[in-house]
Amino acid sequence: MSKFNSHFRMEAKDAVLYAKENLRIFDENAKLDAIEIGDGNINYVFKVWDVNTKKSVIIKQADILLRSSGRPLDVDRNRIEAEVLMLQGSLASGLVPKVYKYDPIMCTLSMEDISDHKNLRKELLHRKTFPHLGDHITTFLVNTLLPTTDLVMDSGEKKDNIKNYINKDLCKISEDLVFTEPFIDYKGRNIVLKENMEFVKKELYEDKNLILEAGKLKNNFMNNTQALIHGDLHSGSIFVKEDSTKVLDPEFAFYGPMGYDLGNVIGNLFFSWANAIVTEDPKHIKEFVTWIEDTIKDIIKLFKEKFIKLYKEIVTDVMAKEEYYMNWYLDSILSDTAGIAGLEIIRRVVGDSKVLDITSIDHIDNRIRAERLLILSAKTFIKNRNNIKTGEDYINIFNSNI
Repeated sequence: MSKFNSHFRMEAKDAVLYAKENLRIFDENAKLDAIEIGDGNINYVFKVWDVNTKKSVIIKQADILLRSSGRPLDVDRNRIEAEVLMLQGSLASGLVPKVYKYDPIMCTLSMEDISDHKNLRKELLHRKTFPHLGDHITTFLVNTLLPTTDLVMDSGEKKDNIKNYINKDLCKISEDLVFTEPFIDYKGRNIVLKENMEFVKKELYEDKNLILEAGKLKNNFMNNTQALIHGDLHSGSIFVKEDSTKVLDPEFAFYGPMGYDLGNVIGNLFFSWANAIVTEDPKHIKEFVTWIEDTIKDIIKLFKEKFIKLYKEIVTDVMAKEEYYMNWYLDSILSDTAGIAGLEIIRRVVGDSKVLDITSIDHIDNRIRAERLLILSAKTFIKNRNNIKTGEDYINIFNSNI
């Protein structure tokens, strides 16, 4: 009787046996080894490989307890991630890892090993640039978001999808960590530099207009079932090499506002920009900063261009086919994008889910400066989101605070 007939949290040695018994990837007599490589707070990730041929697979397992805190968490998130990855693979071919198998008993997702790609966040900290990033990520966004709306889908089928991808535990995490706690620290989980505490109180906790706008964005996140979104598209979920981009980890996926994904992508680019500004001589980072600026411009520009092109090709709703409706619809996505970019920046600065771009800044004065620059820019993104429609708008706001 197989030990994998009921769920338990695997270790590396179990992953080896699991691959032999359940995956038709390796030769029958292959000598396999495995290591646990997960660095997130939720799941366990194993790399299993053939010692001789180096052929490999990634096995991602959801446990019944949250990895970071040990509290219960619904394992259905693993089913959602598997199904969403397969759907994204069909809509944006080559931009996500290939899925080999989803196992509902062990709550495992077995997929392509993309070790030849590198974590975008870490690569940007090394000041590396990727000329195709803007093109690739906007193709992924447009091709996975627009076709999952009821502008394209049968409205009944879309409602079934909304039900199928209810992701209440992970949505609750986002509702708290992104939209609420950075502004009202009601759980006492924010982590703020003591040197910036008064600044944070004044600029965030005491700014009632900002809190209102964050609340409006939270309401939109909770009630706007616009498209099947990735739900956590930060630069740690994007892996890159010179000519290729892969999007991973859609475990937070659910039906929500499109601008949430686009805003996360935009917001995370500002972390590496701020890091470069405060830690290096301006002469040494000129090329890198120029690339960041150009990429922000390209992402907004290309998203709009590709969105309009695909919209005109695939939208079926008779009312939505009108150009004035399309323009309104796109405009609302861009407003959401700016607001979410601001929220993502603020929550990574003051919340407990921080980013290496900021925590790796050793000199305290530099970190203070980076955090304040990010917070002030993010506030404008949120408050003025209805007027931010181009990459140049973001860049001008950020530069005005440097």
